[in-house]
Amino acid sequence: MQQEREKFSSRLGFILISAGCAIGLGNVWRFPYITGLYGGGLFVLIYFIFLLIFGLPIMVMEFSVGRASQKSIAASFDVLEPKGTKWHVFKWFGMAGNYLLMMFYTTISGWMLAYLFYMIRGDFVGRTPAEVEAVFGGLTANAGASIFWMIVICILGFGVCSLGLQNGVEKITKVMMSALLVIMIALVIRSVTLPNAAEGLSFYLLPNLNSFRESGIWTTIYAAMGQAFFTLSIGMGSMAIFGSYVSKDRSLLGEGLNITILDTSVAVMAGFIIFPACFSFGVNPGSGPGLVFVTLPNIFNSMPMGRLWGSAFFVFMVFAALSTVIAVFENIISFGIDLCGWSRKKSVIINLIAIIILSMPAALGFNLWSGFAPLGEGSTILDLEDFIVSNNILPLGSLAYVLFCVTRYGWGWNNFIKEANTGRGLKFPKELRFYLTFILPLILLIVFVFGYIEKF
Repeated sequence: MQQEREKFSSRLGFILISAGCAIGLGNVWRFPYITGLYGGGLFVLIYFIFLLIFGLPIMVMEFSVGRASQKSIAASFDVLEPKGTKWHVFKWFGMAGNYLLMMFYTTISGWMLAYLFYMIRGDFVGRTPAEVEAVFGGLTANAGASIFWMIVICILGFGVCSLGLQNGVEKITKVMMSALLVIMIALVIRSVTLPNAAEGLSFYLLPNLNSFRESGIWTTIYAAMGQAFFTLSIGMGSMAIFGSYVSKDRSLLGEGLNITILDTSVAVMAGFIIFPACFSFGVNPGSGPGLVFVTLPNIFNSMPMGRLWGSAFFVFMVFAALSTVIAVFENIISFGIDLCGWSRKKSVIINLIAIIILSMPAALGFNLWSGFAPLGEGSTILDLEDFIVSNNILPLGSLAYVLFCVTRYGWGWNNFIKEANTGRGLKFPKELRFYLTFILPLILLIVFVFGYIEKF
């Protein structure tokens, strides 16, 4: 017997959960870090342009495919493809992308949770910068600790999803996202009122032509393109699932725009927290991934009431991580429901065990298996998994969605436009057909090819 498709109880739930899927750790430390690296305000402007010209259309396509098929990526192409075509083969890549993303994201999210625990316990108080750095090294080098925190994240994520779409995923994500925004505003106010905060703000907001020239115009444009692309989690069906839960009351361009604005606001606000604090305490803002785990605990140590602000910051980080984990777990659970006809409970139990086992290599890649460098010296298993998702599945998956929606060999332009524009709200412009059919696929191929050139 076909199970009836669950639905969101409110439009706000759909927007916050979809935004939660897009808002992740990439917004919070990757965006400020690469903004610092590629010339501040100028990079941000280029990034906004790319969000609108290709992030948003692909998101609308994913939502449309999900809503029209009433399925996750596990079955949406089977429902919509023309008879005799093989679009459904792509579902295996999309599903693999969701599993692969969680195979390393759960480990990083676990570190965030560990840091929140350390911060609340006061572990950083009175430590020198070198000792703070050693805390992160100690956490990643300890196989037991990495696995423990990864398992806690998996249990929390699947626990929320087990309660159902409305009572679990929607209710808890609404609370988390609201709290995330409130904590963020408090941290922004604290950060911009620090001594020398103005220097950090000018570094962040004013275009820096020197660093733009140093990095090279093309490198900066590619970095902005890449960030716009990866921040929205498009290309592997992680957005399509929420399209399948949403009603036909609203057209999909307006909803996609709201989600893009929310996602971007969080990234921009993260810069308002990090840059003034870095300049206030004389820290290099381009210190990369270590920014969150090494630099910021040192900054909180030097602040009045630093333990409180540090704890608030890591609550915010954990919520940003968990919002993505819950959204992707919801997708993974739906694979079992759509493909095998499992109940939600059965799919939760099987996938909880599967994800914990599949996440072990990333957790062990910094300790017991640290000798294995799959992408050359200094790389880890986590880097390999990230490369497969970010540089392969996301751009090629986005290309598959675009071609499926614009060509007559797939679902087709007329079906896509009809679904996207059903309901009240902003309509998707039909004038974009040429751009979406001929130019956007070319951009996606460029992202894919340059990802390889940059890596190797």
